[in-house]
Amino acid sequence: MSRRITWITGARGFIGRHVARRCAARGDLVAGLGHGAWRDPESRPWGISHWLNGDITASNLARLAETTGLPDVVLHLAGGSSVGSAIDQPREDFFRTVATTVELLDWLRLASPATVVVAASSAAVYGAGHEGPIAEDARLTPFSPYGHHKLMMESLCRSYGDTYGLRAVIARLFSVYGDGLTKQLLWDACTQLEAGAGSLSLGGTGRELRDWVHVDDIAAVLAEMDVQAATTVPVFNVASGRGTPVSGIAGALVSAWREARGGPGIGVTFTGRSRPGDPFSLVADVGALAGIGARCEYEVTAGIAAYVAWFGRYRSSLA
Repeated sequence: MSRRITWITGARGFIGRHVARRCAARGDLVAGLGHGAWRDPESRPWGISHWLNGDITASNLARLAETTGLPDVVLHLAGGSSVGSAIDQPREDFFRTVATTVELLDWLRLASPATVVVAASSAAVYGAGHEGPIAEDARLTPFSPYGHHKLMMESLCRSYGDTYGLRAVIARLFSVYGDGLTKQLLWDACTQLEAGAGSLSLGGTGRELRDWVHVDDIAAVLAEMDVQAATTVPVFNVASGRGTPVSGIAGALVSAWREARGGPGIGVTFTGRSRPGDPFSLVADVGALAGIGARCEYEVTAGIAAYVAWFGRYRSSLA
């Protein structure tokens, strides 16, 4: 039996690396396409057999196919990666998320229509105003360009399923964290503490609820999600189903930091100011995910302690 050929767009990114390693561990031939030089000594430990540094275009996809053969599965992880950067540069975010998707889907339509697509979307498509766990059929009212562009990406997948019979599945990811994440709350907090801050100062009120899901769980789910792909393009929330207030996350991080490094007590303060449109609660209903036998179980306190340990190792490696 021949090896399954798996392509990952955005494989060099935070989530992409972990998914690549997971797919390679089960025996897939894993190739990646995206931005940034990534030499073999750096990419091989992540399971990447072939890396193409470039935009997602028909010509680059054809080049990759000449090297690996046509893919059985494409895990489409390329795209904008933060609400803030999308607000600052909406045009760039559009091209990263929407334009790359239509390039990929149209190339598959013409060159490899049997290929299955697993497309990573975001809980940002739900927008604000939801109370309690959010199911996949909840109203979609994205506020930021980031959320709007993710929803456009989903619509493109459905369009190509309806019109051309391409099979895809959409994974709406919630608050992903874990070793290797170099932005957002945990990174910013650790950076403050490393600089000697006597207390953490964070935005918002601290009462905001988020569904924190470890990247190891994300990788495990995404690596197996291709079997759910269909021309109807089903959607699954990929999350833990548990809401944790930001104050709880900050407290767990401070505790882990003191456990690892000692020192005096560290306070946490919140500015009380949130970004426009920032939801108060983004917690997933994971019934559909459980229905396919998948779950995200990594305990958040343990995950944060592991992140603090990783942060220390990473900073030491740069010294």
